[in-house]
Amino acid sequence: MTRKEVEELIMAMPNARLDYPFGEEVAVYKAPVGEDEKMFALVQEKGDPVRLSLKCDPQLAKLLRERYESVLEGYHLNKKHWNTILLTGQLTNDEIKDLIVHSYNLVLGSSDATPQFE
Repeated sequence: MTRKEVEELIMAMPNARLDYPFGEEVAVYKAPVGEDEKMFALVQEKGDPVRLSLKCDPQLAKLLRERYESVLEGYHLNKKHWNTILLTGQLTNDEIKDLIVHSYNLVLGSSDATPQFE
């Protein structure tokens, strides 16, 4: 999955907004939560492979890190609640999309289903 494809998926989430609060090197995607906005995805602007950081249920985050070498603890983020995914092709496009939706729903406080990784 390319950086552009990832960004299109992220921006397809309702009311998603792009911001650069940490400088030009990291694209931060936020969603409105009440009167505030919360981050649900971060994409490193340069580098190969693409690095995508997403919020994740702690149990699922641990499972994904154990199962995939391309899933790491969140870079400069709460390691319990965030993963950084190297987009090397190890996870399918559908799995990445599911994790983006999962992150968005966590930030919004939605109880929608957690993605299944068998």
